[in-house]
Amino acid sequence: MDRRILKTKEAIFEAFVGLMAEKNIEKITINEIANRANVNRGTVYLHFVDKYDLFNQCIETHLNQLFANCLPGQDLDDFSSKASMLRTFEYLEQNYLFYSTMLKNQNIPVFRNRLLAVAVHSLRRQFETSDINLTINQEVLVQFLASAAVGLLEWWITHSMPYSVSEMVEQFWLLAQRLPLNQKT
Repeated sequence: MDRRILKTKEAIFEAFVGLMAEKNIEKITINEIANRANVNRGTVYLHFVDKYDLFNQCIETHLNQLFANCLPGQDLDDFSSKASMLRTFEYLEQNYLFYSTMLKNQNIPVFRNRLLAVAVHSLRRQFETSDINLTINQEVLVQFLASAAVGLLEWWITHSMPYSVSEMVEQFWLLAQRLPLNQKT
């Protein structure tokens, strides 16, 4: 993609997220987004159908970046390493404004639901490709782990990151090590 287009879209995303931090999505206008991004209204429409399309593309872009930046190598389904956890928490810390805006805004649960769906899908694939011998129902375990992980990340962000990245990784790692994933049936 052309760098100018990428910069324009990033400016529009940033303007949109900034506005969402200030008010409800229904009250945001394309003119406000364009003014804050320092582009013409037509430029916004060139890239997005409307503010809801912008919202969906913004979420999709950030979730893709989260998983691309935080997981080891090319394996988009390996959440099991401490290094992966560290990259995840560091990425969330660096992108605090976006994630706090998305998670604190009570009118847009769609972001949390999509984050949870991605976590569920990735965990399912990880279990399907592993040789873990589960003593409990795999679907129950996937739902539990995804909900716990997303809930913990949500709590950390919505409470203004009360613990450092390294403390969160260490605590998360200790919890993950206690899971009964390798028990024989």
